[in-house]
Amino acid sequence: MSCTEPRELVHAYLDGELDLVRSVEMEEHLRECGACAASYERLRALRAALSASGLRFAAPAAFVGRVRSAVRAESAKTGRRAPRRWLAFAAPLAAAAALLMFLSLPRVTETGRGGTDLLLDEIVSGHVRSLMVSHLTDVTSTDKHTVKPWFDGKLDFSPPVVDLADHGFPLLGGRLDYLGKRPVAALVYGRQRHFINLFVWPVDVAPSAEETLARQGFQLVHWQQGGMTYWAISDLNAAELAEFAELERARAQPPR
Repeated sequence: MSCTEPRELVHAYLDGELDLVRSVEMEEHLRECGACAASYERLRALRAALSASGLRFAAPAAFVGRVRSAVRAESAKTGRRAPRRWLAFAAPLAAAAALLMFLSLPRVTETGRGGTDLLLDEIVSGHVRSLMVSHLTDVTSTDKHTVKPWFDGKLDFSPPVVDLADHGFPLLGGRLDYLGKRPVAALVYGRQRHFINLFVWPVDVAPSAEETLARQGFQLVHWQQGGMTYWAISDLNAAELAEFAELERARAQPPR
């Protein structure tokens, strides 16, 4: 794939409108072409920024009132009444000042709906890449006592590893991946001829209920427990992936 075609398809790729084959081709090209990868990252950052609700800002009524009071006070000092046309601009000026104050505040990246969309894109890409470039596992084993120790020294956390073979979801192995600007554990499970990637990394948030999503033809289930966030993704149907997630949550729950 030359650079001409990716430049034409990059917006469709960002919006998740490409088919699986085209998505994989884009992934491979972006890994090989630094110029196109940089352009893609700029567009992705712009998309996240434009989707932030914080771009819409209305000045608080109290702030507008203070501006109007200040104008009236200044007019009283000079002995002249403030022209009505000046006052008509007070609210827009207050809004502009408040917006400048807001934009000067530190911003937290990768949050909000835009950040979630970017993370979903990365998860789908990581799943597809593992299936298409023969890199499903770095450590291949059905034994959790082999897979779990393999991550020691490679990550700054120890991912919970369970085997669900007795429920039809055998552990196949694990590998390292990179999501949300950090290395994560990818645990791989099977279901007949299907594969499940379970991405795991630590978070400092309260446990949450399961969230089911669909993206580019794949099913995803997300939850948080035990200081970890979990993202399961597969081309399985939603019911089977939900069953897997429920079993995983029950087995990974630390003993009380």
